[in-house]
Amino acid sequence: MTMEDAEFIAHIDRSEYIEKVYRTEGGRIQEIQAGHECPTWDLPDLEELKARFREQLRGGGYAYGAFDGTRLAGFGVLGSKFRGKNLNQLQVDLMYVSRVYRRQGIGRTIMDEVKREAISRRAEYLYVSSTETQSAVQFYTHYGSRLTAEVEEELYQLEPEDIHMMIKL
Repeated sequence: MTMEDAEFIAHIDRSEYIEKVYRTEGGRIQEIQAGHECPTWDLPDLEELKARFREQLRGGGYAYGAFDGTRLAGFGVLGSKFRGKNLNQLQVDLMYVSRVYRRQGIGRTIMDEVKREAISRRAEYLYVSSTETQSAVQFYTHYGSRLTAEVEEELYQLEPEDIHMMIKL
């Protein structure tokens, strides 16, 4: 995807029913009942997301989109800034699959492409700051993520409720 493709992000319906959320405490994941519907983005959130997408690409990041014809079904963004004490981690900055396209392998395909790009940049790990929802945490866990012992402070400050994980490449 290119910077101009940021407009397609409006196609994504991020809404979902959130049965459970997770918190990390003492290096372990704690499960909390939620039971509510999360709506899709409002206009200010959408504009902020598109700006973040463009900023990552402008800085050398990589974006991969899955399309159904001309409709964006899902996308993922790999950041370009190497992270971690050994500077061997690249961040999965954005990752969304539209509600009607979930559970069809699209997320895995996007992650496979993001992973391929990270490897080509000589990263050893993907750093994931995951939304705390059950669906997101389970997706990344099934993809091979594990809680990280080394939380990136900059990313934690941006999203303190996120679950911070690593994927070995």
